[in-house]
Amino acid sequence: MIQMNSRLLVIDNSGAIVAQCIKVLKSAKWASLGDEIVVSIKSARTATDTTLANKVKKGDVRRALIVRTKKEIARPDGRFIKFDDNACVLLNSQGQPIGSRILGLVSRELREKNWIKVVSLAPKVI
Repeated sequence: MIQMNSRLLVIDNSGAIVAQCIKVLKSAKWASLGDEIVVSIKSARTATDTTLANKVKKGDVRRALIVRTKKEIARPDGRFIKFDDNACVLLNSQGQPIGSRILGLVSRELREKNWIKVVSLAPKVI
């Protein structure tokens, strides 16, 4: 469950490392897997002469999709799944991922919520 001021890892190659939730984009107090939020970038990779292609910098405000949460999620078959961290993927204004790669696992619930582009970029879906 992600609420205002929650910190999340950014697991794509957009250049951001840590983001902080500043708004939940639905009529609830918290967001869960597959929900969109508005984040502020708290730390980003530094731009060196070889990697000038960082797409975000510290202080940027972007939309993000939650792909992993510490809070357990109940599956229809009775199992519960939870992750070690809270993680997100940054999105552009059209709802497409900013990065071209996703580093790490994502949850299967994203496929059920029609985030097919994010699922196809992920190396493993749990």
